[in-house]
Amino acid sequence: MRNRVVITGMGIVAPNGHGLEAFESALRAGKSGIRLQPELEELKFGCHVAGVPENIDELSEKYFTEEQLFAMNMSIRFACIAATDAWTDAGFAMPAVDSDDVDWDTGAIVGTGIGGMDLIGKKLVPFTNEKRVRRLGSTMVEQIMASGISAKVGGLLALGNQVTTNSSACSTGAEAVIDAMFRIRSGQAKRMLAGGTEEASVYIWAGFDSMRVLNRNHNHEPERASRPMSATAAGFIPGSGAGLLMLEDLESAQERGARIYAEVIGGAVNCGGHRMGGSITAPNPTGVQRCIRQALGDADIAGTEIDAINGHLTATFADPHEIRNWATALDIAPDKLPLVNSTKSLIGHGLGAAGGLESVASVLQVHKGFVHGSVNCEDLHESLEPFAGSIVQETREFADLKVLAKASFGFGDVNACVLFKKWED
Repeated sequence: MRNRVVITGMGIVAPNGHGLEAFESALRAGKSGIRLQPELEELKFGCHVAGVPENIDELSEKYFTEEQLFAMNMSIRFACIAATDAWTDAGFAMPAVDSDDVDWDTGAIVGTGIGGMDLIGKKLVPFTNEKRVRRLGSTMVEQIMASGISAKVGGLLALGNQVTTNSSACSTGAEAVIDAMFRIRSGQAKRMLAGGTEEASVYIWAGFDSMRVLNRNHNHEPERASRPMSATAAGFIPGSGAGLLMLEDLESAQERGARIYAEVIGGAVNCGGHRMGGSITAPNPTGVQRCIRQALGDADIAGTEIDAINGHLTATFADPHEIRNWATALDIAPDKLPLVNSTKSLIGHGLGAAGGLESVASVLQVHKGFVHGSVNCEDLHESLEPFAGSIVQETREFADLKVLAKASFGFGDVNACVLFKKWED
């Protein structure tokens, strides 16, 4: 049995906008959500800028009670806001908290890379070291365990199917979408919320800053700091937020007359094995190419049927290699490469949330027929000149956009590629 899988709802909490309308407008306009973060400068980070969703405290109070917020770290807040929005966007009413009804047909896979670190750094470790364990409170465990994210979403929406938090570094969000697709395709669930979340935390970003993989050359101009595919790219810009998709069995969606954004036609996840140039921090190019080809095979389409690519493209040394890997995997000459963009140029690198945030961006582009501009690469990396015609720097309308490939590659030499197709009755 191979059920068709479609997307019927989406929720987004991004540095450049909350909600689909605001996020789409920001993508089209090339509006950056990267801003100066004074705390980073105070702590002597090399990078002083990041992508952080705005006004989250005020927004959270509109969604949740004081009691609910008491047991939510920032990763959980991001995820639960996005989950609520995706749920209602898909046409469902929020379940009553005092009801015994459970939705046994719906689950959630909501991943994170390093969630909960703020609470660990600011409360758990200090209180423990100060012999104040009794003051930690009764909600500490549910807030710091990674699965607390999906558990909160599951309880909020009374979900009775698989409820899981996955974690595969920067491929986490895309991997969640692919795992959810397989679960629905096999008939084990009718609907799955899927994507990723990551809080804005100096304790998450500190390790990357110490590795010198964050850009420290554009602190004075934050909006120009994230520079995927640029000759002056000098590292990624940390980001945060949450992006969730409601994946649903086509039959279920049609039975209830749901609005369909796009179809998920294929996906693949693999690892390069830390061989052939691959390592904890670098991808094995053969692994990347195999992952893309496996996704094509899963969808039963040829490389020439891909119309656009929303790349991983972080603004590191890996960008030119990634573009060449796409051309090789698709078996396409440089001047025939599909249109390419990087959402990270506008919101930074959301780590475990990246694949979720960028999947929402990808589906919006497929649904609305456009490819948003990848900003800050006007000085294109010299090795990418053969691909210049495919690298979208200003938003283009693309009514004939049918299939978009979204990929995420992460520390650990792990890869994920998912294919979204325009929905046509």
